[in-house]
Amino acid sequence: MAYTLSETYRAYCTHWEERIRAFIEKIERREKIEEIEMAPEKGALHGLPFAVKDNIAVKGFSLSCGSKLLQELRSPYTATAVQKLEDAEAWVLGKTNLDEFGMGSSTDNSGIQRTNNPWDPSRVAGGSSGGSAAAVAAGLVPFALGSDTGGSVRQPASFCGVLGLKPTYGAVSRYGLVAYASSLESIGILADTAARCRAVFAAIRGKDPLDQTSQDAPAAAPPLYGVAKSPKVIGVLSAESIARSLSAAAEGIEGNAGTRETAVHAALLETEVRHGFELAKERLAALGHRLVDVEIPSLKYGVPAYYTIATAEASANLARFDGVRYGRRPPWTENPEDLIDKTREAGFGPEVKLRILLGTFVLRSGFQDRYYLRAQRIRVGIRQSFEELLGDAGYTHAPSPACDAILMPVFPTRAFGRGDAGATLSPFAQKAADLYTCCANLAGLPALAFPVSLAEGLPVGVQLLGRAFSEGVLLDMVEAYEQTYPFPHPAGYKAFWP
Repeated sequence: MAYTLSETYRAYCTHWEERIRAFIEKIERREKIEEIEMAPEKGALHGLPFAVKDNIAVKGFSLSCGSKLLQELRSPYTATAVQKLEDAEAWVLGKTNLDEFGMGSSTDNSGIQRTNNPWDPSRVAGGSSGGSAAAVAAGLVPFALGSDTGGSVRQPASFCGVLGLKPTYGAVSRYGLVAYASSLESIGILADTAARCRAVFAAIRGKDPLDQTSQDAPAAAPPLYGVAKSPKVIGVLSAESIARSLSAAAEGIEGNAGTRETAVHAALLETEVRHGFELAKERLAALGHRLVDVEIPSLKYGVPAYYTIATAEASANLARFDGVRYGRRPPWTENPEDLIDKTREAGFGPEVKLRILLGTFVLRSGFQDRYYLRAQRIRVGIRQSFEELLGDAGYTHAPSPACDAILMPVFPTRAFGRGDAGATLSPFAQKAADLYTCCANLAGLPALAFPVSLAEGLPVGVQLLGRAFSEGVLLDMVEAYEQTYPFPHPAGYKAFWP
């Protein structure tokens, strides 16, 4: 099978034609192994192509953020994470599609094109990093960078059957990542293997003088390599426990009963996903890990807290896109105010407009205490609940944590269809289903999604959450899992790299 950038998946917004042609020619001449085979003196990433989500800057490439507003923008600089990979002699093949400004769960909210799932092109690839996940799943690149604000790396990783790592907040520099919700988002990794994911994370992590939120791991944190292979204690946060909390929280709440019911049902796993979650528990136990049931009642408030904070930060961050400094301008306007109105009306999609309006609402005078500050207090409570189980982020408390990691579902369904496909989810249901992923962003913790099974031709994934800066522990557990239970690939998949 020849390497090809198939238009079936529509994973890429732009790509480097000359490099791709040269790469394909080398493969066709069977020079692939000599060209990119790992050499100890050159590093594990030497010569490997990779893709970058189009809200992360790469000099000379587009920086569209999946929006018509920025479709013609070319980045004048390169993000720190990308630069570190280029310093390791990996090279950027292209920029991948995304939900506009990272807002969505399907990559159907892109203003440029819709990305299809390599397992079934009639279904979504997930979002917002759907283009990066589809590129890895289809074998177009061995790894790709994405961004994770509330699950935007892990959910598409689960839908497409690849690994998706959301690092600890601050572990990877956000310099060059177009801001959506600055206190929540991280540059993440989608990869074909756990070993590859580890090598990429090793290259891009660390403090960056260009990003004040970045930091090195504490000295007492587990190392990325050489983690002890002893069995771990895994806390199991089941969908049933979360659904019970949601049901209790919904009782007596004023409002639309149908909306409350939808939110509660969003936590319920479809049969195939539930079976996959149980299979993951069995396999992890068979590998020697001890599983214990845990509950975090405060998670029932996770989704409303997440969307309150995320939309508030989005309304502030996206204020810069006004047609004066950034953005495609309309052909004629009467005054500066008219310029801003027409630029945003034509450039922003409906989902972006909705979130900006919601964010502006919760930040209004008199509403901050009622919504935004309350959401921040909930966020602190959720982080403290995780720290009670996993240990504190600073590694300053002596008592041993109750768990080394927490096992959770990623999304309540497999990749869903579109329109009349019969398996589509409403926009509200998609937001409510972020319950399992947004908690890691609220708490600033690392989380790693990985595939565990196939159900009717579609992958099912789960995720492990860990203590801050414990990416090495999570990767070690998943790498051992992968060695015993290899990850599946879609029909026609072929790896063109070692």
